[in-house]
Amino acid sequence: MLRDERTGPKDFRDLMEELSMLMAYEVTRDMPTEPVEVKTPIAVTEGRAISGKKVAVVAILRAGLGMVPGILRLIPAAKVGHVGVYRDPDTLAPVEYYGKLPSDVGERDVIVVDPMLATGGSAVAAVDFIKQRGAQHVKFMAVVAAPEGIRRLHETHPEVPIYVAAVDQGLNDKAYIVPGLGDAGDRLFGTR
Repeated sequence: MLRDERTGPKDFRDLMEELSMLMAYEVTRDMPTEPVEVKTPIAVTEGRAISGKKVAVVAILRAGLGMVPGILRLIPAAKVGHVGVYRDPDTLAPVEYYGKLPSDVGERDVIVVDPMLATGGSAVAAVDFIKQRGAQHVKFMAVVAAPEGIRRLHETHPEVPIYVAAVDQGLNDKAYIVPGLGDAGDRLFGTR
């Protein structure tokens, strides 16, 4: 349904949130946990919570915003940052226009989110921006990726694990993912 062009903004947002939450389980699976006490209506028991470093979710604007609520359902204490990057339509080069990160980003495990990993330009620019501000442990999460974007991000930042729900055929002559799911930002927010 997420790919279906007939899916409206509300359903698209709901599906993006649900998929992001499910993917967050995989992205956080190697993070250390610690026991926590949980009181049920019947007895006290032990649960698990992420320990050590805390988490920051950094959304690449604007489509990355649609992934944040699902991750926060799993990690409600995570701080949220934003990096504004767009792809110049003529050169396809990334253009950074905004950045706001948690002040302690260097002490956090950072999950960078963008539904689409196409050329990899925006992803590389966002990871560069985040690392320049002290982040050392960065992961990248996308819903749909083209092999070209995965390759570029991996070649530029080989230490950054990449998590995607689907790897599509590749890019067309306009650098859109094929078959892709369209402009995720427009579909999330009902614009265009």
